[in-house]
Amino acid sequence: MPAPAPADCTGPVDPYKNYACMDTYLGTGVLDRFFNYYRLEWGEGGPPTDPNAPPGRRDGWPATPETTPPMPYTEFPNGAVTSIGVTRPNSVDSPLMMAIANTSFGKFLADNDFQIYGWVQPGFNLSTNSRQYGNAPIAYTVNPNVAQLDQSVLYLDRFPDTVQTDHIDWGMRLSVLYGQNYRYTNSYGLASWQFNGDNGWMGYDFPMVYGELWIPQVFQGLMIRVGRYISIPDIEAQLAPNNILYTHSISYSWDNYTNTGVVTSWQVSKNWMVQLGVVDGTETPLWRYGEKIGNQYVLSGSNAAGFGPGIDPLYPDSTMLKDPGNQPTGVACVRFESNDGNDVIYPCLDGINNGKWGYNNLQWHGFTYYHKFNDHWHIDFESYYMSENGVPNLRNSQAVALFENGGTPFSPQYTKFNPPNLAFCANAAMLKCGVESAGALMYINYTIDPLNNITLRPEYYWDPQGWRTGTGGYTQYMEYTFGWQHWLSPQIEFRPELSYWRSFHTRAYNADPYAGIPPNKFETTEFASDVIVHF
Repeated sequence: MPAPAPADCTGPVDPYKNYACMDTYLGTGVLDRFFNYYRLEWGEGGPPTDPNAPPGRRDGWPATPETTPPMPYTEFPNGAVTSIGVTRPNSVDSPLMMAIANTSFGKFLADNDFQIYGWVQPGFNLSTNSRQYGNAPIAYTVNPNVAQLDQSVLYLDRFPDTVQTDHIDWGMRLSVLYGQNYRYTNSYGLASWQFNGDNGWMGYDFPMVYGELWIPQVFQGLMIRVGRYISIPDIEAQLAPNNILYTHSISYSWDNYTNTGVVTSWQVSKNWMVQLGVVDGTETPLWRYGEKIGNQYVLSGSNAAGFGPGIDPLYPDSTMLKDPGNQPTGVACVRFESNDGNDVIYPCLDGINNGKWGYNNLQWHGFTYYHKFNDHWHIDFESYYMSENGVPNLRNSQAVALFENGGTPFSPQYTKFNPPNLAFCANAAMLKCGVESAGALMYINYTIDPLNNITLRPEYYWDPQGWRTGTGGYTQYMEYTFGWQHWLSPQIEFRPELSYWRSFHTRAYNADPYAGIPPNKFETTEFASDVIVHF
């Protein structure tokens, strides 16, 4: 049962004016409390403030630059770490947690610093393309002119208390995602039969499963994260509430998404953080390490490529690694934040290994930069260079024959759908080649008021071998997206936007790769919108 109502909770009850009246306002039934909490926050720029809550940030720490709403973050983003110096347990504003707060289960969760919460995100797009999958290489809204469930996500969280500095604490996250967006978090070997075996339009995934240990006595604090986490760094994120716009840039769409391993984040001072880690590659689970499969081309004595029976110059042995990209891989980043919180520079190397062609073994070298001009204007900038080695050459008929007849780890005999892309190497005589790509983009944000933000995203992307975006050769892209993020409350957000995408040198749009239909357009215009409903 809820605690007795304070004596002054009579007449019109407003927890924004008297937080002690929260239970009186919400009521006693779980459903009543759930919907009353939505009603309470409607039109507000944030939740009511509990005057008895401990300070939300460490004394003398860099200032918080943004608010949620209207931005998807309060601190400028950093990856693979719960934000140091500014995180308290039970700090997520959740209608579900408020609804069950007076139940024995809710009290158990709160007493042990656990929270259960999530969101549902449907969306739609209207496009100048007409074929199935015709919006690609635009991702997420890859199918033109459809409405879809992008993602429905449930989190179980325990945040370590990184504001305090007197005791070791721990945290964890278990996430479950269902929807079309599972296609962009797929890990090769973790329920990947949905994407790589069946090419299912909808599916599930567990994009974040990790534990954290917070040791405040090392420098200004050391966070150790172990498990699967979202790759670092990026302006954008797969999880919808962490993304400014509904759609994603091409740079992000063909970036690395998740890693599994150990990352340490060392807060050397209040301004500087160093991150060092060892992971197993990108989009691949630990248990895939060292796993081998038979080379069907060699074992069958095939001569489809014309080198002689069973001779495979790309993978000459009778067995080969199922994912050569699954190997010990380094991660190294440095993050600087100014005292006023208005500037963050975040260079990072995400994927330091031999770069051998793997499921998504991307050698990512880049950085993000954030700058706040004033309470209305701020920019987010990102640039990166990616590479990989030994990618089979689509311009070479013998390399294609080896691929099609089981002579590579990602041939259709082993990966029925959505294998890693091959490349259009500059030299047609080569069986394989090194590949590269680069991207640069900016988010220019204007905050109108606490519930409204406008964003312009210009982008340039370079894909000289058609390696990342799967086009028929040398390609460059320009993209401009204009979007409006409108919040009805801290729990409900709409994100309509209009975008123009242009490919130079090679047609890239209106293809259906699964039907073997090539692209026939250089440009695309798209209107899209989603809604995020938190719970």
